[in-house]
Amino acid sequence: MDSLLAKNQLGETCVICEQSKSKGIHLYTSFICMDCEKDIVTTNTNDPKYKYFLKQLKKINTPEIYS
Repeated sequence: MDSLLAKNQLGETCVICEQSKSKGIHLYTSFICMDCEKDIVTTNTNDPKYKYFLKQLKKINTPEIYS
């Protein structure tokens, strides 16, 4: 319980900007902060930042489902 409380106070590390933020979304096992989520959604595909976002998003691995 203490680690959960500390996690909420300190935030989580964003997979895109690699900074600790307190608000964002979880995609599989990774965290994306609200700022990066907004940037990803509003960036045009011909913008150089778009390639950076793709590179960072490739770090996210789909969790294996064992049945």
